[in-house]
Amino acid sequence: MERDYRKDFPLLMQDRTVYLDNAATAQRPQCVIDAEMDFYKNHNANPLRGTYPLSVEATDIYEQARARVAQFIHAASTEEVIFTRNTTEGINLVAYSYGLTNLKAGDEILVSIMEHHSNLLPWQMAARMTGASLKFLECGKDGSVDLDLVEKLITDRTKLVAVTQISNVLGRENPVREIAAIAHKKGAVVVVDGAQSTPHKKIDVQALDADFFAFSGHKLFGPMGIGVLYGKKALLDQMPPFLSGGEMIDSVTREGAKFAELPHKFEAGTVNAAGTAGLLAAIDYIEGIGFDEMERRELAVTERALSGLKEIPHVHVLGSERAEEHTGILTFVVDQVHPHDVSEVLIADGISVRAGHHCAQPLLQYLGVNSATRASFMFYNTKEEADRLVKSIASIRERMGYGR
Repeated sequence: MERDYRKDFPLLMQDRTVYLDNAATAQRPQCVIDAEMDFYKNHNANPLRGTYPLSVEATDIYEQARARVAQFIHAASTEEVIFTRNTTEGINLVAYSYGLTNLKAGDEILVSIMEHHSNLLPWQMAARMTGASLKFLECGKDGSVDLDLVEKLITDRTKLVAVTQISNVLGRENPVREIAAIAHKKGAVVVVDGAQSTPHKKIDVQALDADFFAFSGHKLFGPMGIGVLYGKKALLDQMPPFLSGGEMIDSVTREGAKFAELPHKFEAGTVNAAGTAGLLAAIDYIEGIGFDEMERRELAVTERALSGLKEIPHVHVLGSERAEEHTGILTFVVDQVHPHDVSEVLIADGISVRAGHHCAQPLLQYLGVNSATRASFMFYNTKEEADRLVKSIASIRERMGYGR
């Protein structure tokens, strides 16, 4: 008999909703809630600053979490792991600190059309402020990337490539390792948005050869307000701080300051130590289950839902025909019914999904739709929940007055 992992998640046990908005944020297991609570109850002090026992305990927890993250993503050193609030902050750190320092007029930034706005807007900003130009790597309608096209688009003028590992709309995994190899041959650095990939698959930043890799704790069953930016040490060493203030300095005079060593020069101010305790617990929880088991369960539910949606006339799933190329994400449109109306009908049936442009408007425009509805699964979702989703969607047009 299979273990019921849903029992690990207090909110899921309340039976309030069929929760299918996991691409936005995952639910939290009790062990993560306990770890964050334990920090505040038993170890609450400002890390890195005091020599008294509570501060030392808080510092130890904070640095233990950093070491755990480095192991989890296979970073070469803990110095390459910077704690942020989320993926967005991590990418902005790179854009402001690396981008504004290294880009200049005539340079090119290559961005995939599949990017979440968080891996697009910072590069639009960097291009405006430096005079660099932005180029787009388009994908097939199924989300596939043509590496021959990548070869053509990355030129000697390309200095930075920004690419998501897994699209938050299509769920399609991009060939990051191959793109990085092409980019590095031309001397470009690669910034990877790992927000959607890190909760679903084992990450090895060294194997990917990513120069920068960002992800969020809250999509990884961890707390909100904690994220990670990985960067190669040689690049981070050369970058100026993103934010200035307390803790990111070695010494300060009236005239200036000497900045702290890595990674602390990028972690100004009071840090989210309780969040790192929760993130550590989330990683332990994931590795206790194993990605193979999580992927197996997630794929079974995704296959069930995709198969059912394909049988419904007037429903069109964006991206690949194959469930294994969706990473738990099914984004769809229903003929003549606005995605917000689709969402409201599903809400009435006790199902929580996301409707809108999913912070990826250029991709939706490229695919010929203004907005769409997204159901996103995690390993704790069930085939029964997939069936409820399909049954509800099958009735939408009739309930909206359009007939079957």
